[in-house]
Amino acid sequence: METLIVLPKDKEQLVALKAIMKALKVDFKTEKVSEQIYRAEFVAKIKKGEQDVKAGKTTKIEPGDIWNLG
Repeated sequence: METLIVLPKDKEQLVALKAIMKALKVDFKTEKVSEQIYRAEFVAKIKKGEQDVKAGKTTKIEPGDIWNLG
């Protein structure tokens, strides 16, 4: 027996794949992908960054100043 990992590109593909598997009476389970692909530390940093942005804790850098930060 093999396990298939299916990666639909959008919700439409996901719905269609689920319908096909149900029609063929294939057992399947779903799992959240974002937490599995990335390490917990990385996910925590991204979430912290999102909170900082919502709280206004950001620094604006003009494109012309990117190389002149020193």
